[in-house]
Amino acid sequence: MRKPLLFLCAVLLAGVAACAPPPAASLPDQAVASTPVSSLPVNVSLRQTTQPSSDAPTPVSQEIIDAADAEYLLLTNIYERVTPSVVNVEVVTTVQSAGFVDFGRGSGFILDTEGHIVTNAHVVANADEVRVTFNDGYVADAEIVGADAYSDLAVLLVQTDAVRLQPIIFGDSDAVRVGERAIVIGNPFGLTSSMTVGVVSGLGRQLPSAELIDVNLIRGFQNPNIIQVDTDVNPGNSGGPLLNSHGEVIGVTTAIRTDTGIFQGVGFAVPARTVQRVVPDLIAEGSVDYSWIGISSLSTDDGFGVSGLAEPLNLPVSSGVLVSSITPNSPADKAGLVGGTRTVLVRGREVCAGGDIIVSVEGDYIDNMDELTSYLVVNTHPGDAVNLLVVRDNETFEVPLVLEARPTEGVENALACGEA
Repeated sequence: MRKPLLFLCAVLLAGVAACAPPPAASLPDQAVASTPVSSLPVNVSLRQTTQPSSDAPTPVSQEIIDAADAEYLLLTNIYERVTPSVVNVEVVTTVQSAGFVDFGRGSGFILDTEGHIVTNAHVVANADEVRVTFNDGYVADAEIVGADAYSDLAVLLVQTDAVRLQPIIFGDSDAVRVGERAIVIGNPFGLTSSMTVGVVSGLGRQLPSAELIDVNLIRGFQNPNIIQVDTDVNPGNSGGPLLNSHGEVIGVTTAIRTDTGIFQGVGFAVPARTVQRVVPDLIAEGSVDYSWIGISSLSTDDGFGVSGLAEPLNLPVSSGVLVSSITPNSPADKAGLVGGTRTVLVRGREVCAGGDIIVSVEGDYIDNMDELTSYLVVNTHPGDAVNLLVVRDNETFEVPLVLEARPTEGVENALACGEA
């Protein structure tokens, strides 16, 4: 771009020289060059010094400025309202094998006036000490009330003046849509009270359980219904709030997808509905029990959900959960659900076909396994009875089922395709 600019300036200068009147022949060049401006004709002096060009820019109206600044005023207002509810979480961990003390940082937010604070489970994993720094700089020791590796959520408790405890307000994460504004307030790289803004870029993602050495760790289960954002999320943001345009919490920032360790355009947050389901149990019991059915099904990735298999398998429906196999002695087994009966090759992959298709739970229709899991996580507890609407061999009927708690230890392997 530099060369075109230089070329344009040269053309303009040449044009000015060409249009200028030649100096008077009777005057030497030096006299012409030193002629004072005050000796020029009045009309020429005024034209050159007081009359602006008709093309000169003028300030825009206040109305246009206000319209352009509206979003920034909104963000400033949200920041000022919410920041007092966001805290910095510092973790001290003694690494016995290495013989040194490690320090970690994350974010969190005030849940209630009793001093409960929500953050990520991975932020406080294996912590020997946890300290919380409030927006006004006050530092308090924190107790870990409970942590859940599956949802990657934890609850802390601090003792401080009530005036410092300004609870955050929750929004409806079920109402979130792709393209909506996504605002993150937290402490990236330890830089407290930082705000970043973007949009919700995806919904219904899955994340694996947080990698914690903890008795609550349940390997193999995926955290469903995760919110994806393009808002900058970096180390230190973990545990901070994801906000909507009303300044309400719609999620808790928890992870990024990256090859470098820093943000590369995709961040993830646990939805507020999951937080509202998990946190009360963490406060009351210190842990969370999740409902379990005991079925397996192919992932919807790469087109192997019911919608992608409907045509090649000639299925009677185009949405739901195709049951591949049943875990022996599981709630599904006790309720009489049926797994696949034959193996079919679809697009180069073996698919267990012929099993039941679960199309709704308690009247809520589901498109895939993620939605079934999400419903169970948010709306049910172990011991609850639910009704599943099932399609089997072109017949549709309800199957009552009593949910059980997810096993924390190994369970019997699911039956192979075709086994009764």
